[in-house]
Amino acid sequence: MTAHAPDVTTASRAQHVQKIVTPAGLTVWLVESYAVPLIAMEFALRGGASQDPVDRPGVATLLAGMLDEGAGPLDARSFHRAIEDQAIHLGFGADRDSISGHLQTLSRNADQAFQLLKLALTQARLEADDVARVRSQLVAELKRDANDPEAMAAKAFRETAFPNHAYGRPVRGDLATIDQLTREDIIAMRERLFSIKDLKIGVVGAIDAETLALKIDDIFASFAKTNDLITTPPIQVANIGQCKTIHIDVPQSVIRFGRPGVTKNDPDYFGVVVANHILGGGTFTARLFREVREKRGMAYSVYSQLNEYDHCPMFIGAAATKNERAKEALEVIEEEVRRFADAGPSEEELDKAKKYLIGSYALRFDTSTKIASQLVNLQLDGFEPSYLDQRNDKIAAVDLEICRRSAKKLLGDGGLLVTVAGDPVGL
Repeated sequence: MTAHAPDVTTASRAQHVQKIVTPAGLTVWLVESYAVPLIAMEFALRGGASQDPVDRPGVATLLAGMLDEGAGPLDARSFHRAIEDQAIHLGFGADRDSISGHLQTLSRNADQAFQLLKLALTQARLEADDVARVRSQLVAELKRDANDPEAMAAKAFRETAFPNHAYGRPVRGDLATIDQLTREDIIAMRERLFSIKDLKIGVVGAIDAETLALKIDDIFASFAKTNDLITTPPIQVANIGQCKTIHIDVPQSVIRFGRPGVTKNDPDYFGVVVANHILGGGTFTARLFREVREKRGMAYSVYSQLNEYDHCPMFIGAAATKNERAKEALEVIEEEVRRFADAGPSEEELDKAKKYLIGSYALRFDTSTKIASQLVNLQLDGFEPSYLDQRNDKIAAVDLEICRRSAKKLLGDGGLLVTVAGDPVGL
């Protein structure tokens, strides 16, 4: 079942967003549309893996994995059967800074879908056998990761970039301690995080504001008024200039590289977005792709992107290549980053990047689920619906001077933290 986007034919996306305040005082962003008989809902709660106990990472992930494993009168098997019988999509996840959930349902099954979501969030059974089973699934994933160069390069990067910080710890837990995670840990995490204080909700589809407000209150109004979050201190990517190698007996190496980024509130943020697209964000047109793969055939893939954790914006990238060519590929990447930091893009590169970024923006709104996700992300970032209309104008306003200045702000002297996993020759 795919939720198609509502038919938005006017130039303004923001005008379709209703900001609803429910009788209980909860805020919901709604795009009401009856083009298809579907409802898509996304929500997020502040917290996530950054709230895991220092000695027991993985609790937030385990909590998210347990929410649909039986709730209220329904055991795990019955709960999953109820979802499947009504063609409902329901799921939960945890990242660094939030726990999130999504719901997608045919409008005729909305009552059952919202009721199942309510049960999952307020009456999850968290039975011992189910906890053990979900925990064992995480253990299996972690064991696979131990021989996966991509996972190991990312792990080494995280630990080296964020020493003694929540962002340096694994989201899904650690093999050394994951068996110690208990039902009590999950309950304690739920009590600390599940609050209306930082709850963000986006809904798209065939439901009116009054009906939705009552449904939202029924689901969330029993949450605590405030949460109990551990303060996550701001941090920047550390150990710039260091290259760390993790030796794994595999035929190819994965290179991970990065440095501090800029926040979404930085006046040059949109210049940085354009600059990153030119350097490594545009798959086939990016400089890194052209220099590393197209001209030299050294890498299977190479890219860069902007990653904005709540307390640490980053510029990060990765490449995968044969062990024999890892050193050469890294040298080309580092040289291209320095060159771009010093000189910035050409007019032609800037023009192509802006056209692509503006033209492809609509793809973020081609399903109801994507739109609901955008609404939640805007709320988490502290923006208003007007951002939906302003974003392309801000991209269009980036001229050559702004882009060159932004590239320099992002990349500085070109110094990178690098981690490599595999058996690279010469590193």
